[in-house]
Amino acid sequence: MSPAPKPPKATSKAAETPPPHYLGHRQRLREKLTTEPKALADYELLELLLGQVLPRRDTKPLAKDLVARFGSLREVMTARPEALCEVKGFGESLAGHWALLREIFARLGEAPVREKQVFSGPEVVAEAARARIGHLKVEEFWVALVDNKNRLMAWERVGKGTVDETPVYPREVLALALKHQASGLILAHNHPGGDPSPSVQDRELTRRIARAAQELGLRVLDHLIVTEAAHFSFQDAGLL
Repeated sequence: MSPAPKPPKATSKAAETPPPHYLGHRQRLREKLTTEPKALADYELLELLLGQVLPRRDTKPLAKDLVARFGSLREVMTARPEALCEVKGFGESLAGHWALLREIFARLGEAPVREKQVFSGPEVVAEAARARIGHLKVEEFWVALVDNKNRLMAWERVGKGTVDETPVYPREVLALALKHQASGLILAHNHPGGDPSPSVQDRELTRRIARAAQELGLRVLDHLIVTEAAHFSFQDAGLL
């Protein structure tokens, strides 16, 4: 009796279908990142970043769309979540990843404050403020509190407002200082328009807080106005 014919071997679908073209491209980008990172274009860095959340998708078109929409890598990274989600293909998972990255960047910039370093000038708090609020599209008011040796004790938000103002009351600022038993404070807020120059309202608020603090034996060491790339110091300008 002749042997029964062998059934044909099953052919896997994976063997028939070549891997997506973008996987090889993404691997080449990773290699370039390791060997020559400065050679990567902004959109290529975004490709790799987007690929962390969307590993089974060609992220090059979305990366280019984001740069075209916002103009630069920096603007993409600091854009508002609702604006990012207006770009086709940018969904909630990516918005969550962006929020995570922004928080990491902010905490890196705040490291000297969090590590309670000695305050020797406005630069330490200015850097923390730029990292935390310099890129925001609305104003926020923060306070850094120090002890009698100028060691940083706390860094907290006391107000959040609109694109051009933040409602802040001196009693709230001083109550926070008393709560932490601080000896001095550094005021800080951002100007979303990009100009750190103080307004008339900024000057008046600083005077009011300084007068009230003096009555309580507290020192107002500085008031910093920050943007993403610059800051203004009331102390350096002789306004305190």
